[in-house]
This record gives sequence, structure tokens and C-alpha cells, in this order.
Amino acid sequence: MNLPLIEKKLKKEKAYRIKQVRKLIFQDLIEDWDKATVLPLELREELKEFPLMIKHEMFEEGNTVKALIELEDGLKIESVLMKHNDNRFTVCVSSQVGCPLACSFCATGTMGLKRNLEPFEIINQVLLFSRYLKNKKITNIVFMGMGEPFLNYDNVMSAVHILNSPEYFNIGSRKISISTSGIVEGIERFAKEGLQVNLSISLHSPNNELRSKLMPVNKKYPLEKVLKAVDDYILKTKRKVMFEYLMIKGKNDSLSCAKGLARIMKKPLYMVNLIVYNPTGKFVPSNSRTIKKFKDYLEKEGVFTTQRYEFGRGIKAACGQLATNNNY
Repeated sequence: MNLPLIEKKLKKEKAYRIKQVRKLIFQDLIEDWDKATVLPLELREELKEFPLMIKHEMFEEGNTVKALIELEDGLKIESVLMKHNDNRFTVCVSSQVGCPLACSFCATGTMGLKRNLEPFEIINQVLLFSRYLKNKKITNIVFMGMGEPFLNYDNVMSAVHILNSPEYFNIGSRKISISTSGIVEGIERFAKEGLQVNLSISLHSPNNELRSKLMPVNKKYPLEKVLKAVDDYILKTKRKVMFEYLMIKGKNDSLSCAKGLARIMKKPLYMVNLIVYNPTGKFVPSNSRTIKKFKDYLEKEGVFTTQRYEFGRGIKAACGQLATNNNY
């Protein structure tokens, strides 16, 4: 569904028509213009030039649904719905087709970067799952799918404003999170946005040597620069920042790593989120005993630490597993 073309078409109509159409698409969740009976028949016929369908396949496992979405140019992306309970539903959206960062633990990185997603291609992911849920509402959005959001900054911010707008999805700012691998310029711009949107940092190592091996982007944006940008962000916004830390057996799960992490994370508005590594063919996840020891040490040292619940590993929908070139 190409929203910009639909709204461009409606510019010649009376002003209230665009509000009607937004309600039809984003609240009534119509998938066929024939169901837009509040519109004149002639306008409905004209709008059929812009189909509302979103080409996709869906894969389900328990409380997780993954969508493989085909874009207008034939490229494909993946997006994930996580059902936490009957009234909390999170969509993990992609911001790029592929990713240029080539993190060694991430399947998306094997794709390389095809292109950035347009704002409407980002919101279509949320619209698709809104239609799937029907009478239940998407409550949370995380930009943790394919791609680096801050390398598609303007389009991501445009999508955030649409997601937040009462005329579209009306999802609260504090229910939206953006995860970056540490693009310093993006963090600096984000600090000036004046939004209540959450910021997360993909960390995965307590030191530059190991982080550069896991995440080549660290060579351009080493930990010192990333943490300085985060501290400046906190100073401006007074908002908490989450640091994501994948637990990879024999790589970053040692007591030495826990000690190093505690040293750099012991700050009031820092929060560490431990994530069990989801296999993508190269590494092995840490075992539960190791993760508990790691978490216990951080907490003993006064670091606010949580552990993420696993979603969708069996359908390759879990963190780090999204990649359209080797899943099908």
C-alpha cells in the first residue's frame, strides 16, 4: 500500500476526505476500496489505482508471527509480531532492506544493504499486523528488525511521527523504541528531537577489541564515542537508555567481560538488557547457568539489569535472525 500516492490523489478532494481515508485505512483497517462505503462510488473506483493490499507470507510459532513482505520493487523484508498477552502486542519493524554493518552474529548483515525503506514501507509493517490482530491494538513498536535505523534517519523519524499521530496509529511515544549500533551522529540528532521515544544501544561487548570483532562499526564509532554521545543524550533528555547485550558462549560471557561491563555501565540512567544469542550459524548461545552468573554479578555491582524473553527462534524470527536471502 503506497500511502503517499493515495494522499497525493486526495489533495484535489475536499479536506475532510483525507481524514476519512486515514480512518478507513488505519482504524477500520479496510483492505479493499469497495468497503470504503463512506466515499462516493466514483472516488472509490479512482482509488483502486492504488491497491491497499500488502504482499506477504506469514509464519507462526506460539506467541510470535513473522511476516515476509514483498515491496513494490520486488525486494523483501521481514517484520515480527510478538504477543505478550491479550492486551500487549509489539511489532519489531525493519528500517532497511538488509544492513551494511555486517555484524558477525547477525543474519541480516550477510545480506549487505539493498536500500533504505521509505516511511510508508515502515508503517506498512505495522498496518499488516494491525489487520492480522483485527480488533486488538498494536501497543509497542521496536525498530530492531533489519537494518540500522540511524542510517535511514529521516525516513525513520517520519515513520515515528506517523505511528504516533492520532490520525494514524496513535501509538504513544514512550511505547516506541529505536535501537542503534552506535551511530554517533544519529544519537546526537535524536537528542534534539524532543521526543519521548526510547533509545537502545546494541553493545554486546565491554571493550573495543572484542566489539570491533563482533561489530565492525566499532572501528568508526568506538565505545568511548558512543558512550559520550549517550551521556550527552541523557543530559539533554533525562531519559533512560537500554544497552542490549547478546550472550554468546565463549565470546563475551566470561566473568572478565561481566567485570568490564559493570565498570562502564554503572550509571544511574543506564540499563543492561541481556539477550540469549539466537543461532545464525556461527556462534553458540551461552547456557542458562552462565547467564545467571553474569546477571547476578552485574546486579551485585549495582547495574540495573534485565533479561529478554525469547521469541520466535524456531521460525527464525528472533533477534539477529532476520534475513530474506537464506531463510527461504
